[in-house]
Amino acid sequence: MGKIGTHQQWHMLRADDGVLTLSRRLPARFDFAAKTVISGGASLRRGRMATQVRQDMWRVLQSLRGFAPVVQVKVQGDDLEITAGGAVAGRFPKLRSEALVSEVLECPDRRARWTRSARRAVV
Repeated sequence: MGKIGTHQQWHMLRADDGVLTLSRRLPARFDFAAKTVISGGASLRRGRMATQVRQDMWRVLQSLRGFAPVVQVKVQGDDLEITAGGAVAGRFPKLRSEALVSEVLECPDRRARWTRSARRAVV
């Protein structure tokens, strides 16, 4: 029989200024981060985009002890600005962590998948 445990909750906060923050812990904190812009992405679903980015970032950084991912997504004109990174309990390789997140954010295949996933259904 499989292990039964509690599912740790993810917090999705939507601020009045249109910024969506997805984090494991509250308050959300960036000890390191990288940014990218999805040109023309203002109409994409921010929650879906944040979830997709968080999943890919976790796959790359899951061995980083004490890591709690944070993704912020906000509309900037016609574009979507994404900040990804998070908090880390203890010492960690900050520059290496930022470089890994930057690689995730700039990967053309991942960006295309995120965009497909975050498109609003046309009725």
